[in-house]
Amino acid sequence: MKVATYIAKFLKIKKINTVFTLQGGTISRILDSIHLEGGIKIVSMHHEQSAAMAADAYSRITNKPGIALATSGPGATNLLTGIGNCYFDSVPAIFITGQVNIAEQKGDSHTRQLGFQETDIVNMARPITKEAIAIKNTDAVISIFEKAFNLAISGRQGPVLVDIPMNIQNEEINDLAPDIKAINHSKNRQNITEFFFRYLQDLENCKRPLILVGRGIRAAGSVEEFILLLQNFKIPVVTSLLGLDVLPFVHPQRIGFIGTYGNRWANYALDKCDLLLVLGSRMDVRQTGSDIASFQTGKKIYHVDVEPVELNNRIKGCVTLESNLNEFFTHIKGINSLYIAPSEWVARIEEIKLSRLDINELDNIIGINPNVFIHQLSQVSKLAKAYICDVGNHQMWCAQSLELEKNQQFLTSAGMGAMGYALPAAIGASFALGKRPVVCIAGDGGFQINIQELQTIRRNRLPIKIVILNNYSLGMIRQFQDSYFESRYTSSVFDYDAPEFAKLSKAYGIESFSISRIEEIEIGLSELWKDPAQPFLLEVSLDIFTNAFPKIMFGKKLTEMEPQLNS
Repeated sequence: MKVATYIAKFLKIKKINTVFTLQGGTISRILDSIHLEGGIKIVSMHHEQSAAMAADAYSRITNKPGIALATSGPGATNLLTGIGNCYFDSVPAIFITGQVNIAEQKGDSHTRQLGFQETDIVNMARPITKEAIAIKNTDAVISIFEKAFNLAISGRQGPVLVDIPMNIQNEEINDLAPDIKAINHSKNRQNITEFFFRYLQDLENCKRPLILVGRGIRAAGSVEEFILLLQNFKIPVVTSLLGLDVLPFVHPQRIGFIGTYGNRWANYALDKCDLLLVLGSRMDVRQTGSDIASFQTGKKIYHVDVEPVELNNRIKGCVTLESNLNEFFTHIKGINSLYIAPSEWVARIEEIKLSRLDINELDNIIGINPNVFIHQLSQVSKLAKAYICDVGNHQMWCAQSLELEKNQQFLTSAGMGAMGYALPAAIGASFALGKRPVVCIAGDGGFQINIQELQTIRRNRLPIKIVILNNYSLGMIRQFQDSYFESRYTSSVFDYDAPEFAKLSKAYGIESFSISRIEEIEIGLSELWKDPAQPFLLEVSLDIFTNAFPKIMFGKKLTEMEPQLNS
């Protein structure tokens, strides 16, 4: 068979049923082979960045590598932001780029380019992939694709890029290689046992235990195992941004979202705990604050992560375990133990929560309160299988206030923080869920970055419920400029604007509705879900000076958040 045919069959054998692309000359042969093979949906996006982000979301939902293809030159370079997003958020993906014929490649020559659109995407992508590979001969094709798939899903998951010249795509190949299973990089059972028994000993002597969870739990496919663990360990749980969907909103042990814009009570719990178990979270600066000494004071930290370089990285002196969380939960399940956190500790956290709820953070707000709105949106969106959120103030309002159900997932760009993520990611998520409804939440700034994908939604009749929180500015930057630049709104308010999204949506053939007053919220949400099977866009107008609060004060500890409260 031809190499291009092999690639199509390889994806099918790996049970990949959807790929994302923007057609181009150097990948046309591969896409044609996928089409002829059948059984794999080719989703044609309107920008390669969107294809990469859709593949990212497909992977997060299915726990299988997302696949995106792009042509050489600008097609390949347009993938890079999406590739970086997968890398920083530990999302398995395979990016296949076409390349000019080997005879047209400059090789070691100092000329800038020999073939049309020839670009060294491998060296560009190398820092943000687990590996970037240029195929140079036909004999290496099978082993490289098996390696790419295996590497993407093993250890700390992430993206792999495979660059393949046009002439090799058309060459003959002998046969398919056997299916190779993922490598298990986790430590042995004895290490897990020793780690956990040591934790249990400290648990008996502590007064303020806490668990911090991140995306590592969902990446390991261990959400249910973690929930089972909590049946025996009645310990409060806080989450990172990517750990929001590990526990449903109503779970009795869920405290809330931590970090720079975290819920005050969740940050209080993280600051004051004396024993912290961290599962699948890397404790970056947006989680702990920049005052590391304060964060570590008075607490002992146990940290489980699949990647050794994340252990004792920023936060030193932790008791660590390098382990896949699936193996960790599987092994400790057999250790019979029961623990209930001191009632005074749990009550104190609840007291802090009731003293300043998330819906009361924005004093003297004009018009719609976004935290209140997010609660209302959650309560009418039970049919949604996932929320996909863009980057900006709206991302923080969602993290603070979304009421996630047990089977609802939350997707966003965390480590990369890429505006424009939500719309294409919602497409990938909806396809991964069999075209079930998802909610896409974006700001007016981020939405315009990949606004062209409204056409992809319409063409595929995807039931994506789009909510644009329009504050008529780049709100997070505008808020930053209020704090540090004497309200000089360069390029956030000055020289910035946006279209009427409701009208634009209708031009794309998607029904829409706009609201600007509190009294209109109920009508708007009713319109949003009037037909669950159809896409819809709801534009929600906010006052331009609507802030995301609370927020850790620059250089301060977790509990020193603005606006400051009277003690």
